[in-house]
Amino acid sequence: MTKTDERQEYEVVVVGGGPAGLQTALYTTRLGHDTALVDRGGGRAAMMLDTHNVIGITEDQSGNEFLATARQQLEDYGTDIFRDFVTEAEQLDDGRFRLAANDGEFIADRVVLGVGFNDKRPDPPLPRTGKGLHYCLHCDAYMFVDESVYVMGHSTSAAYVAMIMLNFTDEVDILLRGEEPEWSDETDELVRAHPVDIVEAEISGMNKRDDGWLESFEFEDGTVREYKGGFAMYGSEYNTTLFEHLDVEVDDDGTVPVDDHGRTNVEGVFAVGDITPGHNQIPVAMGKGAKAGIAIHMDLREFPKSLEEIRAEGAVADDDVPGISPALLDKAKQFNESHADD
Repeated sequence: MTKTDERQEYEVVVVGGGPAGLQTALYTTRLGHDTALVDRGGGRAAMMLDTHNVIGITEDQSGNEFLATARQQLEDYGTDIFRDFVTEAEQLDDGRFRLAANDGEFIADRVVLGVGFNDKRPDPPLPRTGKGLHYCLHCDAYMFVDESVYVMGHSTSAAYVAMIMLNFTDEVDILLRGEEPEWSDETDELVRAHPVDIVEAEISGMNKRDDGWLESFEFEDGTVREYKGGFAMYGSEYNTTLFEHLDVEVDDDGTVPVDDHGRTNVEGVFAVGDITPGHNQIPVAMGKGAKAGIAIHMDLREFPKSLEEIRAEGAVADDDVPGISPALLDKAKQFNESHADD
């Protein structure tokens, strides 16, 4: 982990150390661009007790272990990683970007924001995240096959997640927790036509197993219901502050619209991962990061020169190549030499 030291200049600065930001930095570094990753720590991936749906990664690897392995890879390739929190962003007169963090500032030709969102948590009592409280149906539904499951919430999304879970189990409850449903009459008719129990009473207590997993909820009407686990559906709080500083367009739902390679409406600013529309999954986020990294390389790479540049400046001289910076050149040579016999 590199220490922030006053102002530092890079071709690419990636803000956010989740799967999308890490994957972007992996690509830009290995494609020869001086890259910094600024990571405040934490995030949704860090909360995972097990890693699901990532090919090549077994489920006994926690989110923190997954992220730590990725950070080590990046440092081996030559990415500078900073544990810091970016608080301000602006575009300079020369088109570059200034990012102010708690311990210093960065100047970048391209900025990648993989800052994601925070799940809105319901009020306690609640089980631990990953041990009975979950937020990603596509990631975690498999573990609830033929188990008793709850869906906590009163939105249209909660109703549909409950019906979707019937593909995996025949025991699904919606826990309204004393709130009135917000879904439409049509959705109400639909969900009540499926074998889903709607529990109106608020939760008054919770019981856990010896291993910390949820065992059951107690309700204010005196009933006790056992569950293996379930999903909280209360929406998301998107981290849009830096986008607003840079005049990047943000949709009404809090997501940042991008093209197929993560470009925002502001040239030079990219958005990747859960902050963008689409499925919030590790493999999806990694794919978005990879595509952004390739697009940035296409923007920044030194060669080939265009015919117009050759005609104006002359042919490329032998001592003008390679286009990779001396620091990354040395790092790549060290890496390749250390892995020569692998």
